[in-house]
Amino acid sequence: MARYSSSHCLFQIVSIKQVKFQQYPKLNLLFVLIYLATATATNHCYFKMMPQQYFLVINGKPQGPFSVEQLKEHKIKPGDFLKTAAMDDYKEAHEIAELRELLGFKKQSVIPQYFGSFDQRLMAVAIDWFFVWGVCVVGAFIVVLFVNNAATRTIIALGTLVFAPLLSFVYHVIMECSARQATFGKQILKIRVCDMQGERISTGMSVVRNLARIFSVATFFIGYLLSFFTKQQQALHDMIAGTLVMKDRLI
Repeated sequence: MARYSSSHCLFQIVSIKQVKFQQYPKLNLLFVLIYLATATATNHCYFKMMPQQYFLVINGKPQGPFSVEQLKEHKIKPGDFLKTAAMDDYKEAHEIAELRELLGFKKQSVIPQYFGSFDQRLMAVAIDWFFVWGVCVVGAFIVVLFVNNAATRTIIALGTLVFAPLLSFVYHVIMECSARQATFGKQILKIRVCDMQGERISTGMSVVRNLARIFSVATFFIGYLLSFFTKQQQALHDMIAGTLVMKDRLI
């Protein structure tokens, strides 16, 4: 881990207590800003100097925290579960970039074992539709405020009905192939889209998946209900695109 000397972090400034502000009223704000900026930089560097601490699952029970040196003494393996205080969930050691670098682990494919349930996916869809339609309705309302012609207002209202599904499609494609692998609704429910090996999907796969949702809807939503009967809880569009909706492991 990189070492930071105090010379990188501390700056010498004139102490506010040593300045008679009443004699230099125009410099008050300048000295305060310099002081705050220096304090912020010092705290930032201080936290950088602190070694990362990890909680390690030993015999099924979380223990720690341990420093990286202590983890080496425990002779951890790539498949051991760890987390930091900032992480939401435990991950295998090989999934954590810092540990891969310091301990020489190679990242391995993690086969998904826990999948988003039907009710989680349904709730995520509801949240996403509320978000998309909210954006469209508010946008249309603002535009209508500046339009006096009734016919134009009607066109804007009808246009919103066409624009909202298109926006929803683009929104899902972009978010599901992003680094977070999930729309806002899925992020709230802590589920995400991945390929059959648990990896982030490509833009092409995201496009195919979201186009295939048409078939899940066109079958009177039977395509969605298939998730009840498949081992990996795949809906019809997941089967077509070769994707999964997974949730993170819980310890």
